[in-house]
Amino acid sequence: MPSAESQRTSPPEDERIGDRDLAEWRTDSGRFVVRAAVAGAALIGRLGRWSLANLALVLTVGVGLGLVWGFAEVSAEVYENVVDRDGISVIDQPVLDAAVQMRTPGWSTFVTGFTDLGGTIGMPVIALLATIGLAIAWRGWTPVVLMGIAAAGSIAITVTGKDLAGRARPPQSLAVPPYETSASFPSGHTLNATVVLGLTAYLLVIWLRKKRWRTVVVVVLGLLVVAMGLSRVYLGHHWLTDVIAGWAIGLGWLASVITGHRVKLTLDRRRPTASRDA
Repeated sequence: MPSAESQRTSPPEDERIGDRDLAEWRTDSGRFVVRAAVAGAALIGRLGRWSLANLALVLTVGVGLGLVWGFAEVSAEVYENVVDRDGISVIDQPVLDAAVQMRTPGWSTFVTGFTDLGGTIGMPVIALLATIGLAIAWRGWTPVVLMGIAAAGSIAITVTGKDLAGRARPPQSLAVPPYETSASFPSGHTLNATVVLGLTAYLLVIWLRKKRWRTVVVVVLGLLVVAMGLSRVYLGHHWLTDVIAGWAIGLGWLASVITGHRVKLTLDRRRPTASRDA
């Protein structure tokens, strides 16, 4: 039987991944983030009635959104400086040409069906189903809150990122229909899949107790994110650099949301009688 001391100090199952306590910060940069979030939330908290932990969550993801948006803007500027006069980077055209050579009617139909899962209908449905399933598994609102924040930020970054770059998609003569007309940089399918499936993986690895199943989840969902990006190039709907930007920006925003959740857990520990759910 575990001692009373170990029962009191052991974190709840929904606040750790295996033996790793999500409220434990092992680096100086991580502890700095917590201190900054506490200071900012305490200042803002004087103006409202939200708990310090909830304010810290909002503040952390808000700062993260600003940083990721700034990264998207810098990426757009870098893109403009590395492409040639036709707006094509040195790697984009050769990769697209190789994708065209690999196409077959059967594979094109299959990949089109797969890439539709990351579109304006498919990905919201996946996010909704994942959120409902995770909320039931967790028996709490944490997945709903985090997925709502993550999805809203992902959409905002996608829209503003496309407006910043205004990059043209590959020519329709090299693309598989149905054609798309929005700006190409960054790939929205890739960015949104990275965020939604990445957050789903994060929440699942917290919920799952066995390491082998956590590994399976990370590998499978990670491969789906990679496949979503590559499918956009295969179909000629995006240049490779659009997809790389989608992965990078999506991972940055995902890291911001996860950090916000961990900061909230850390501050919740300072209120023993408070609810630990979001």
